[in-house]
Amino acid sequence: MFYRPEDGHGLPHNPFNAIVTPRPIGWISTRGANGQDNLAPYSFFNAVAYVPPQVMFATTSAKPDRGDTKDSLGNIRETGVFCVNIVEYAMRDAMNITSGPWDKDVDEFEKAGIAKAECETIACSRVARAPAGLECRLTRVVPLEGRSNFAVFGEVVGIHLRDDCLTEGKFDVTHFQPLARLGYRDYARVTEVFTLKRPGE
Repeated sequence: MFYRPEDGHGLPHNPFNAIVTPRPIGWISTRGANGQDNLAPYSFFNAVAYVPPQVMFATTSAKPDRGDTKDSLGNIRETGVFCVNIVEYAMRDAMNITSGPWDKDVDEFEKAGIAKAECETIACSRVARAPAGLECRLTRVVPLEGRSNFAVFGEVVGIHLRDDCLTEGKFDVTHFQPLARLGYRDYARVTEVFTLKRPGE
């Protein structure tokens, strides 16, 4: 099968998200200039550089009460900071609740019953029991082709690691089983890992 996206795929559901998988989920927490906290998951998310450590996520739709974007980017534009919380399998249902199209004055932490903690280096809440949290300062917002498509880049200025996720000095993903986004309404979790050495190592 071959198709040009502009011509359509002819399938019951768009296969694009099922092709680029698995995708890590950035559970982005932000705070507006008015002090309102927000929490939402984004699967167009990844790390992009080591030194200094940097991450990105993309937002691809808009809400009527936010103009050309959604609450996360709206808040980041106001404050210049955000926190990426890593989603463990045990918090899948809470994460899913925060994905709803809630009004901008809704605190998703409260709606989903998620405990908050204050970040150390930025004025923002984070998921208290997340396996890891990356405190970020905005470096740039890049408009992408298409309506309401933006890539958000940030420098990581503080890192939280949950103590029980460290095994012999390594961050052990099998302990908390990170959630990954697949296509359609499907997800996966990491339950085992294997090692490959690069040529010459």
